[in-house]
Amino acid sequence: MNNVRLRARALRERVLGLLVEERGDVPGWVLITLMTAGLVVLIWAVAGPALTALFEQALSRVSGI
Repeated sequence: MNNVRLRARALRERVLGLLVEERGDVPGWVLITLMTAGLVVLIWAVAGPALTALFEQALSRVSGI
């Protein structure tokens, strides 16, 4: 009976220790978010004019203007 209590206590302390240590990597996800936003802005800046021209060309073909 005493052995079961010791094991249960050790398990509880281990689980609580893991929960306390698991805080997450805030700088990591912030960096990933900023890099993703930067890539979107860069791709938009490079491909924006070409996509606008393609869209206008498609509209002119459909409308016959």
